[in-house]
Amino acid sequence: MPPPLPHPGECEDCAPGAPGRVRLRRCTGCGHVGCCDSSRGRHAYAHFEETGHPVAVSLASDEAWAWCYADEVFLVRDGG
Repeated sequence: MPPPLPHPGECEDCAPGAPGRVRLRRCTGCGHVGCCDSSRGRHAYAHFEETGHPVAVSLASDEAWAWCYADEVFLVRDGG
């Protein structure tokens, strides 16, 4: 697996400092960072709808998974 891309630390589509962001997801296709489905903007899902890039990885340090929007399935990261 390639090393993780740097990310801005906040959703690229939410207004700076806007309330309502919960967790961040990074698109494995292009590196876009969007807020999760529990956030007001749901920008990670909107990115999938706009681009068709199906997989987003969680950027939360306590989460080791990715989500495939196309197949609606969790992808668990290998610990090795």
